[in-house]
Amino acid sequence: MSDFFDNWTVQVRKGLLELCILNALAGKERYGYELVKALVEIPGMGVTEGTLYPLLSRLRVQGLISSRLEESTEGPARKYYALTPEGVRSMGIMNDYLETLNEGARKLKRKGS
Repeated sequence: MSDFFDNWTVQVRKGLLELCILNALAGKERYGYELVKALVEIPGMGVTEGTLYPLLSRLRVQGLISSRLEESTEGPARKYYALTPEGVRSMGIMNDYLETLNEGARKLKRKGS
């Protein structure tokens, strides 16, 4: 059972992580490490920098986020990420879809009780 559950949680996290990144950027632009800190606070998400940066690159290539480099007085330049208009649209669709799936799962759980 443990192997099954471990594999299942990995797949669930992979599917949710992109949406969590978009949601984290909904309110304001953030630099990479700031995103890592926000996502690490989500119980069970298990995010590392090595996981996040390739996803940010892919989301940028897909046109869902943009990035800009800003010099920092506290060390090296920081890359800031922000949602694009397409990212805002996609985030809304993804959140609606996830809510529909969650509601369906809750209904099945109630019927099974």
